[in-house]
Amino acid sequence: MLPAFIALVAAWWLAARDVDGAAAASLLPVIAIAVSALLWLCTAMIYACLRFIEEWAQPLTVVNFVLTGLSSGFVLACALAALAGESAALAAALPLALVTTVVAGIARVAAIRRNDALRHRSTLQTATGIAASRLVQTSMGMSAGSFNTREFFHRASAAALRTIRRVAVALAFVVPALVVVLVWAGALPAWVCALAALAQAPGLLADRWLFLAQAKHPQNLYYQVVS
Repeated sequence: MLPAFIALVAAWWLAARDVDGAAAASLLPVIAIAVSALLWLCTAMIYACLRFIEEWAQPLTVVNFVLTGLSSGFVLACALAALAGESAALAAALPLALVTTVVAGIARVAAIRRNDALRHRSTLQTATGIAASRLVQTSMGMSAGSFNTREFFHRASAAALRTIRRVAVALAFVVPALVVVLVWAGALPAWVCALAALAQAPGLLADRWLFLAQAKHPQNLYYQVVS
C-alpha cells in the first residue's frame, strides 16, 4: 500500500503541474486519500493481527491508528492553511481537526486504560512449558544478551512510563485541541495552528513509543530476568 500511495501522490503532483491534466488532477486526490486510509488500516493490522500480544490484538488498535492519522492530518492542514493565508480552507479544517483530535484522544486513553487493566493469559508456566505450581526465574539462561533481550525490553521505570504517558496525551491531543478551539473562537491568531502541529509531532512520537513499550511480549516471561 505504501508504494501505491507514493505513486499516486507523485502522479497527482505531476498532473497538477500540467495545465492539460486538470481532469486527472481533480480525480487523483480522491484516489490518493482513499489509498491513504487503506494505508493506515494496513499499518494498524501489522500490530492488531498479532494475537499473542493482547495489548495490540483488539479493535482499538485500528481505531487509534485511523483517528490519530486523521487528527494529525487535519491539524497540519490547519497550520498550512493559516500560514498560506487560506481562510476558507482554515475554516473548513478547524472543526474537522477539533473533532478528530478529541475523539482520537478519548480512544487512545481508553486503549491505555484497557491495557493497564489487562490480565494476560500467558504465564511463566505456559511460556516455559514447566507445569510446576511455583516457578521462579533467577537468570535469563545465558551469559550475554541477545536479540530477544535487547529488542523486547524497554527498561524504563514505572515512573518514566507514567511521565511519557502524560506527555504523549498532552502534546498529541490536549494541546492541539485547545489551540484549535482558541483559534476557531478568535482568541488566538491563525498562525498559532503551526505551533499546534509542532507540539503534536513529538507527542505522537512519544505515543508511538508508549504503544510499543506497553505491549507485554509473551517471550518476556521466559527472559524476564535480563541480568
